[in-house]
Amino acid sequence: MYLSKLQQYILLELYFSRRKKYPKNDLKSYYQRQNKKLKEKNKQSIITRSIERLIKKGLLVGYGERTPEKWYIQEIKLTKKGKEVVKELLKNYGRLPFKIKRKKNK
Repeated sequence: MYLSKLQQYILLELYFSRRKKYPKNDLKSYYQRQNKKLKEKNKQSIITRSIERLIKKGLLVGYGERTPEKWYIQEIKLTKKGKEVVKELLKNYGRLPFKIKRKKNK
């Protein structure tokens, strides 16, 4: 399954968060790390589309309000399938080859 860098960021943030339900507005920090200059409205719409696509894949559950025209997602939560995908992502990162020096006792 292909996931964009933003989608991977969202999944990892939710996995390592201590909160059960993660506020959607806290995901804006993704764009603070990058040097992309986007309007605030565009950032929010891109994040919303990514969240909706993750919900359609069954990796997230969205909580919010429903109007006759649209859903307004305010909080999100990771599903069991989402946790499995995150574990697969973490396997791909690999480990650094640190060598541990042990003292020999004689």
